[in-house]
Amino acid sequence: MMQLLRYIFPLLICLSANSLSAKAPVFKEKDYFNHPPRIIRTCCAFGTDLKVSIVPGYRYTMLTSPDILGPHKYLGDKSENNGILYTRRGGFVDFGHLRDLVDWTAYIFNLAKKSRQTGEISINLGFESGEKALFIKIPSAEKEEDLIRLAGRIAYDLSIWHEITSWFGASAVPLVSERFSSFSPEDAYSNLLGTKIASEAILSDLPFEEAVTISIRQTLAELEAVSTVAESYQAMEAVREIWWTRKKHLPNNHVMLRREIGVYSTMTPWLVPGWESINKAPFQITLPETTLDGIRLSEFYNLSFDSNHKVPLKKIFPDRTDRMVTQNDFPAIINYIGTCMLKTNIYLKM
Repeated sequence: MMQLLRYIFPLLICLSANSLSAKAPVFKEKDYFNHPPRIIRTCCAFGTDLKVSIVPGYRYTMLTSPDILGPHKYLGDKSENNGILYTRRGGFVDFGHLRDLVDWTAYIFNLAKKSRQTGEISINLGFESGEKALFIKIPSAEKEEDLIRLAGRIAYDLSIWHEITSWFGASAVPLVSERFSSFSPEDAYSNLLGTKIASEAILSDLPFEEAVTISIRQTLAELEAVSTVAESYQAMEAVREIWWTRKKHLPNNHVMLRREIGVYSTMTPWLVPGWESINKAPFQITLPETTLDGIRLSEFYNLSFDSNHKVPLKKIFPDRTDRMVTQNDFPAIINYIGTCMLKTNIYLKM
């Protein structure tokens, strides 16, 4: 029974997705228009032994370790053994987020390549608090390394939209809000780390999944990942009642006591006091803004969202007459969310 319950709650809070036998980034023509689901992998609430309101007696913990993690599979597989683990230079890393961004970066990289060949490409990316659409137009002479930077940037922007819509009550399962996980301390860092790993894998001569698996292993060594689930548990316990609480039950919004809304430019990880690297500095990751030649990446793409009424656009943009949002609106929306968080006594890192 408890083994069954282990899968009930992730099913309720995330949209499960069927694995496809696609090999990224090598696509057939149909694969360009079969975009990944908005949530590929079911992972992970921040905290340990969390009680779940709808499942009495169940305690939710989703941790992993380097020796448990399986090889990467494009669009996911249970053999990946995802979860959250702690690293002494990168803080907590959520492997559901990380691997999803790896795959989204690979997918968008292929779209960017197709755009370079055809002149432009426009594609609907499904529904997430409104219809999502992506337009890419890249000169044929643009370097492939720039396409990788662009793909990571777009994938990351899509991940920020997910954090935004989660805050405003969007959910994969009716009546089960995902606000409790929105902008949690490890989300944006894990997402951006995923785009970095994808970039390394795309540049590799190895098959994509193998290259990702190797890059993950090397990255964990560089970040000084702890060796065991028990150590990640101890690191999580060290910030209980500071970053998160067990006094509230999932999906209560106040399980998370601290949130990270400083999600653009350079990401600095949240390190647990006493659990830092002895010899090395925190591992910062910078979101690419330009091509190698200094052209702004924003000139090559536009993400648009026909937002529903969950996002209070009239309060954020009083003069706006429609409900269309682009990635350029994200800073203003996030600032509004930050104001809402402060009113509810949530500690922010900006």
